[in-house]
Amino acid sequence: MIFSTTILNRFVTTSMVTAAVILSPVLTAVAKAETLNGAGATFPAPLYERYAREVKKKHPDLQVNYQAIGSGGGIRQVMAGTVDFGASDAAMKDSEIAKVKNGVILVPTAGGAVSVVYNVPGVNNLRLSRATLPAIFSGQITNWNDSRIKADNPGVNLPNQPIKFVVRADGSGTTFIFTNHLSSISPYFKGRIGANTAPRWTLPNALKGKGNPGVAALVARTPGSIGYVEYAYATENRLKSAQIQNKKGEFVAPSLQSANAALSTVRFPDNFRVFVGDPAQGYPIVGLTWMMIYRDYPNNSKANAIKKWINWVLRDGQQFNDDLNYTRIPADVVNRVLQTVNSSVK
Repeated sequence: MIFSTTILNRFVTTSMVTAAVILSPVLTAVAKAETLNGAGATFPAPLYERYAREVKKKHPDLQVNYQAIGSGGGIRQVMAGTVDFGASDAAMKDSEIAKVKNGVILVPTAGGAVSVVYNVPGVNNLRLSRATLPAIFSGQITNWNDSRIKADNPGVNLPNQPIKFVVRADGSGTTFIFTNHLSSISPYFKGRIGANTAPRWTLPNALKGKGNPGVAALVARTPGSIGYVEYAYATENRLKSAQIQNKKGEFVAPSLQSANAALSTVRFPDNFRVFVGDPAQGYPIVGLTWMMIYRDYPNNSKANAIKKWINWVLRDGQQFNDDLNYTRIPADVVNRVLQTVNSSVK
């Protein structure tokens, strides 16, 4: 069969139009793809990295990159406007919020425990009371066989050797959670060290690690050491965690269940900023972590992407919190936060 040139041209033209129609949704999807860059706390980094992978299953057009640089770094990046969202375990202060020209909304995403981790060969079930723990981290107790540690651990063979302290090298929300608790239960610690993301430690020859991973690594390879890390890092690195005495006088090990018990009585104000110093029950060293988003973004595409991200995190993403030993945000708080985000971000 012989085709005329006219018929052939018509066929080619029709095919091209059809292909364009078929491809147009793909091209549109590519055109609408958006990348969000976030930075901040190492405390929730394992969770946020999981979120970033999982969100693409529902929103393949959304790429989320997260860099764990510490809560202090996250706050500074938000104030400088160099990220699409920040992250911190220490909620921003009013003075910091005032420096953000595009406004800030604090979005609570998870809660968790801070483990007191130690590396003392032969000691597997260390207990630390409300008097002993702040005395250690304020430098009043510097040897493992100190009478106060021995009183907390009858029958345990504690070595006669110096305590090697491990703290954070960077501004840290994990440090804030830890020092906030110690300040809440010890006037001496509060006056000498205080609740801070980057306190001036008075500890002899303290080792300093960058982020939760850095502290965990130092404790793991330093016999005689003690430090503090987010619970997920303690379990991931198979570090021993001390049982800490709570307000009821109970010695409690960190766990998802004991952290949930501690955070169950938390009440969120309108700005969603809370500080958990000395909970009434459960494991006592716990805190919350927040994403910090702007109220005003440079364009509708970016604003819609951030709302898509936050809605997914608080609706679909919370199911992954349990997997990684983080507490979930209560449903009623989720509803309040999303109402604020969806009506305020533009």
